[in-house]
Amino acid sequence: MLKAIHHVAIICADYARAKYFYTEILGLTIVAEHYRQQRNSYKLDLALPNGEQIELFSFAEAPPRPSYPEAQGLRHLAFAVDDIQRVVAYLTGKGIAVEPIRVDPYTGKQFTFFNDPDGLPLELYQL
Repeated sequence: MLKAIHHVAIICADYARAKYFYTEILGLTIVAEHYRQQRNSYKLDLALPNGEQIELFSFAEAPPRPSYPEAQGLRHLAFAVDDIQRVVAYLTGKGIAVEPIRVDPYTGKQFTFFNDPDGLPLELYQL
């Protein structure tokens, strides 16, 4: 029935800052970018190497996301990586705070968390 995740939608507070973060820092590829005048909103389609996508939206009056303590709903977005140490070093070199790497007690895999410019929790999970 379900085959894969096609996309994840994110609403940001500062479109230019979020676009820079997801394209220039995280390296996602721009598929399409649209300004929707009737909504005073941007919609940016971004792709990961495997074709999965992130839709990045801006809305002028969007409320901030409650996060701490964690609210109900989507908890975080996790990205698979081959070399977590290398990605953590890259992100910290760009001035992005990354939590210490931990080991998942159920899978034995390494993982860690960092935040996007709006505080959305993002996870790195080593394959």
